[in-house]
Amino acid sequence: MQRRDFITLLGGAASFWPLAARAQQALPVIGLISSTSVSSERQAAVHRGLKEAGFFDGQNVTVDYQAAQGQTARMQAILTSMIRRPVALIVANSIAARAAKDLTATIPIVFTTGSDPVTDGMVTSLNRPGGNVTGATFLSGRLAAKRLDLLRQVVPHVTTVGAR
Repeated sequence: MQRRDFITLLGGAASFWPLAARAQQALPVIGLISSTSVSSERQAAVHRGLKEAGFFDGQNVTVDYQAAQGQTARMQAILTSMIRRPVALIVANSIAARAAKDLTATIPIVFTTGSDPVTDGMVTSLNRPGGNVTGATFLSGRLAAKRLDLLRQVVPHVTTVGAR
């Protein structure tokens, strides 16, 4: 074999090497856990959000859905398994997020809750959550009272208000 043929062969092999290495890499895993159950609506919402961000389950990310069905021991086992795997991100309801926060300080945790995450001890403040935990909250009870107070200040003569 001549030197030129050898270099061409070596160059051709080197050009395919990154493709082979990339094919063997595992996809990043998003762990979706609920302390109760994972509804089909929630799964669809996760898929829509991922799609909008350019991620597709099975193509460039893997989504691992887990539900504890109200069993605390099962939730702890699921979270421990996710952390050991390790997952790139944990998406959880408030109960599962609190448990995940107690188990890891390095894996990002995104939660949804209807209560105040500051009072629950999940984040230090709403505008600067700190640590590895962030999320969305639906403080409708507290906000409703504040909205009515603001409405009363803006339109003090209103006696009847309808809400939906």
